[in-house]
Amino acid sequence: MSGSVPVGRRAERPGAAAGGRAAGGRAAGGRAAGGRAAVPPGRRARRAAGRTGQYLALLCYLVFLAFPLLWLLSTAFKSPRELGSVDPTWLPAHPTLANFRAAFDQQPLLRSGLNSLLVAGSAALISVAVAVPAAYVMVRYRSVLGRLGTGWVLVSQMFPFVLIIIPLFLVLRSARLIDSLPGLIVVYVVWNLPFALWMLQGYVRAVPPSLEEAAAVDGAGRWRTLRSVVLPLLTPGLVATLMFSFVTAWNEFFFALVLLKSPEKQTMSVILTHFLGAEGAADLGPLAAASILATLPSLLFFGFLQRRLASGILGGAVKG
Repeated sequence: MSGSVPVGRRAERPGAAAGGRAAGGRAAGGRAAGGRAAVPPGRRARRAAGRTGQYLALLCYLVFLAFPLLWLLSTAFKSPRELGSVDPTWLPAHPTLANFRAAFDQQPLLRSGLNSLLVAGSAALISVAVAVPAAYVMVRYRSVLGRLGTGWVLVSQMFPFVLIIIPLFLVLRSARLIDSLPGLIVVYVVWNLPFALWMLQGYVRAVPPSLEEAAAVDGAGRWRTLRSVVLPLLTPGLVATLMFSFVTAWNEFFFALVLLKSPEKQTMSVILTHFLGAEGAADLGPLAAASILATLPSLLFFGFLQRRLASGILGGAVKG
């Protein structure tokens, strides 16, 4: 009897194990058929409500940003009668191009646009050309001078325009750069350079030093490494910095108003103020048309470089 009991138990255990495996197989089949665990209806509803709230907030933000531009566009195509109506309409009842013709007749928009393009483009290119090697040195060569330079980058952005305009005017007058486009370019380069340095430092820091060490093993010098290894990987940062510098210089008004006195040298932002009358009354139609024309170059420049920005990010990801 004592020997038969373990045998019976051993005989029962394979059956129980088989039953367990069958139950486990059914459970696994259920999990396989059902996939992942079902989300409770309450949690699904909260997720949908949160996603809807995010989309509504984004839509409100887009409307907030686009409304001034859309209203400006509508005003540019309205007739003087519609502009003087006490009941303004969202869309022009009879669109007209008379405001654009009047804007070109009243002010030299083409010449001022070329001045702005020359100043903004030159300032952006020079700022990026100076900021790239400076940011590389500040990141790769840690020193007291580099830390002081980083502190200067941050502190210089806190200075208001009014605080520096008088000493800046005196310096430019002694250099005979008052009322000249090169003088304004120098001012924009100095003003954009701190932020350009700050932006490019992050991109340079993201480049692995091992790539530069491999280039040094192959016999490349510092400048060759910077030109052939680092610069291709900095394409997204270069494009972003170039866009920021260009748009900042294109939209700047205060320095251009103070430093440029000759009408033939004034930029687009200064020319727009000429559509205001002696008593502050604005000629709304031509002013809106000129403002639309002043906005187009920066939008086109941003749209053109945005493609380069996307391709640069993809290229950098593939190379990395």
